[in-house]
Amino acid sequence: MIDNEFLRRKYNVTAFFYDILDYPWERRYRKWRPRLVGDLRGRVLEAGVGTGRNLPFYQPQAEVLGIELSEHMLRRAEKRKAQARCKVRLINEDATVMASVPSGQFDWVFSTFMCCVMPDELQPRALEQFARVLKPGGRFRLLELVYSQDAKIRRRQQRFAPFVEKVYGARFDRNTLAHIERSEALTVTRTDFLWEDTYLLIEGVRG
Repeated sequence: MIDNEFLRRKYNVTAFFYDILDYPWERRYRKWRPRLVGDLRGRVLEAGVGTGRNLPFYQPQAEVLGIELSEHMLRRAEKRKAQARCKVRLINEDATVMASVPSGQFDWVFSTFMCCVMPDELQPRALEQFARVLKPGGRFRLLELVYSQDAKIRRRQQRFAPFVEKVYGARFDRNTLAHIERSEALTVTRTDFLWEDTYLLIEGVRG
């Protein structure tokens, strides 16, 4: 059975220079983060918390459990946790398993660029876990990278695609939205693009 072990090993290496590599894009992402997490209240599970870039932008009314596959990424998130204004707990956990995460306890599941890193074969398993840990009526918000329909932008993405996949494990052709739409437990309520038609924001609810 395919699992996330390859990604765990990749990110345990990438963790040492992740924030440096990500700096050019972080100049844009930093402007989005208050909008992405600023309205989240109650118990929030952030899947793929990475180095903790979102943590300083949560409001005090949130209580965040951040899960991360890579132990080395998690260590960097622990350092950034001191900047958070809300209660934060971080654990080393696989989003496709979440063995240590209780069912039906969360008001929100949130992630940025996790599913575009995850192979399509694994995404239904992660979505099952999202549905399991959410309360009835709980909501989710995912930000993902996708290929543009604009030929010029798509050509630019295709030039960068080998680097993005080698370093981050991410691909622009993941089918995250389609996987969610096929889910019996999750319902998409809104989609939007944060930049051009490449940064796809997916929002929805557990039925």
